[in-house]
Amino acid sequence: MQQWEEKLISLYLYISENKAIKNYLQNIRQSNNYLPAFTDEEAITIYLYGVHQKRTTVKEIYRYIDQHLKDWFPALPSYQAFDNRLNILAGAFGVLANEFVKQGTVGLNFVGESILDSLPILVAGNRRSSSACVAKGLCDKGYCSSKGMYYYGLKLHLLGFVRPGTIPMPECFGLTGASENDLTVARPWLENLYNRKVYADKIYCDTDFNFQLDNHNNTKIITPIKKRKGQKLEDAADNLYSKAVSGIRQPVESFFNWLIERTGIQIAVKVRSTKGLLVHVWGKFAAAMCALCLTIFNP
Repeated sequence: MQQWEEKLISLYLYISENKAIKNYLQNIRQSNNYLPAFTDEEAITIYLYGVHQKRTTVKEIYRYIDQHLKDWFPALPSYQAFDNRLNILAGAFGVLANEFVKQGTVGLNFVGESILDSLPILVAGNRRSSSACVAKGLCDKGYCSSKGMYYYGLKLHLLGFVRPGTIPMPECFGLTGASENDLTVARPWLENLYNRKVYADKIYCDTDFNFQLDNHNNTKIITPIKKRKGQKLEDAADNLYSKAVSGIRQPVESFFNWLIERTGIQIAVKVRSTKGLLVHVWGKFAAAMCALCLTIFNP
């Protein structure tokens, strides 16, 4: 048996035997008599495997399977039916991502430090950011400071364990509209952390909240130093400190770069529905977490 065959079979078996996925599929189907020729487990396997093969859209994934692996999935339906099935299963990918992350943290050599940041997911760029209307209940207009542009879309928020010498291991993750304040999303995560150092960007700097965390949880939020109101020049010592913090935070940027390169998650301009957008984000994130946290695929 070739290596790719072993990986495909292992992925399918993991999905089929995972209790959380079994429960999720049972709840959305609400019937023990749902026995289609082409199963939900097959649809999920195909999407994740297709992402690992560098196919970034549902259509590309479908064509790849139809042309190269049809013998493995003889009941593969039409493209439209496959796309509709994925939309029904959109939430399953979020469940899977969480299962992969839990698996990845087993036996982790934790050093007591974490990194916090967010990644913009672009549904429309600067020019169309005010007129775009895809997935309105999920997306909105926000500003990406790293790219210096407004965009319409989402943010993927991530809190990850620091792993010296490599990219961080996700601990908590979530999805919001592009305009959502990063600290607002992170507060519930941070309030449940104890005896931790968390390295983050300036947006997470809140003196009162950080003081409370330090005193009650022994958790310190460490960010680059903000300029004081009216301050034009940054103090040399502050500048050195900020650069040191940014250097420690660099692995989270490496994580996001790895995630983008592996899955194409950041660009969702071809998505045309809310469920399609959820498949795009959670499906690609789940595929990446499978590679990072399991031995099925090498990161």
